Amino acid sequence: MASDATLGFDCSGGWCAVAVVTDGVCRAMRTHEGATGQAEILMPMAEAVLADAGMTWGDLVQIGVGVGPGNFTGLRIAVAAARGLALALGVPAVGVPLAQARRLGLPGDVWVLERGPAGQVIVTAPAAAPVLVPEQAVAAHVGAAPVTGSAAPAGCTGTLWPAAVPLAEAVARIAATDRTGAPPAPLYLRPPDAAPSREAVPVLLD
Repeated sequence: MASDATLGFDCSGGWCAVAVVTDGVCRAMRTHEGATGQAEILMPMAEAVLADAGMTWGDLVQIGVGVGPGNFTGLRIAVAAARGLALALGVPAVGVPLAQARRLGLPGDVWVLERGPAGQVIVTAPAAAPVLVPEQAVAAHVGAAPVTGSAAPAGCTGTLWPAAVPLAEAVARIAATDRTGAPPAPLYLRPPDAAPSREAVPVLLD
């Protein structure tokens, strides 16, 4: 088995996406569309992806997780799962910002537009931190810059770039080359909701 098997997953939006890569190549990948039930499906999806690739948990040397910004509940679920897996397996876990994953394989001047809360769009300009912009103001904010992401084009007039690399694969590939050792933490643009999540904590390695 390759020495850099990395599992990557992202639940930061209306999806749950999982992939495993070795030697920079995606060996298996699955995606579920929908923002509900992520806690119940994430670990079974990860197990299925490993099985599709002919791997086991013990083959992994790194965990990559999308840290948003995005859906609060999905971020909490994914980051908790990554931290738990890292502890259980004795491997590092790496957080990958959503915009970094979206830009993998695209030109460096591409802006990333993601669906945000309450009619807003999460806008990440090149070399800038993400900001929340009202949907009706996105076109004026971005101008004719090239765009990508789940909310693109949002009325923008620049070139619309499709993803060059599927999201979970991008998370895994970026994580595989990250040696910072910093534990993953969700990226929030505003404080998380005060109400407790209705999603259960994912069951790890049952």
